[in-house]
Amino acid sequence: MKSRKNIVFIGMMGSGKTSIGYLISKKLKLDFFDVDNYIENKLNLKITQIFKEKGEKFFREFEEMSTLEILKNSNVVISLGGGAFLNNKIRNQILSNHISFWLKLDSNTIIKRIKNSQKRPLASKSSKEQLINLIKKRSNIYAKAMYTINCNDLSKNEIVKEILNIYETKKNIN
Repeated sequence: MKSRKNIVFIGMMGSGKTSIGYLISKKLKLDFFDVDNYIENKLNLKITQIFKEKGEKFFREFEEMSTLEILKNSNVVISLGGGAFLNNKIRNQILSNHISFWLKLDSNTIIKRIKNSQKRPLASKSSKEQLINLIKKRSNIYAKAMYTINCNDLSKNEIVKEILNIYETKKNIN
């Protein structure tokens, strides 16, 4: 019998992947992995330091290796970094073997959440127009996720409830 798939959360920085992923993992009594936290712990550096000291290319390569390693687990909840799903290897692995949820928010909400964040290297260096373009570009790829949750008018509890309803239905089909 095939083991249950992992639940993977995709979305822009500030979309709530970590907080929703954590809540889902508690409800389902599954382990939770936040890929950015995992990377920070492995390298003993904050994401901003990694970008500053080692560059984005190094970060993306380490992110790919770390994400693919985490995806080998089963029955876990995973929160991806905002750019991870853009990576073909990561995206193909997720779409082929796991249940993915895009936590979708409108551009203004995301920008409000991230514009002054010093812990988000791409956001801290970008203008509002650059962020809107980044959100549009990434949204085209995020849209490939198995499920899209429009989070704009939902509370965390409503988002969790919607995801759990989908997951329970999907779990019983497989």
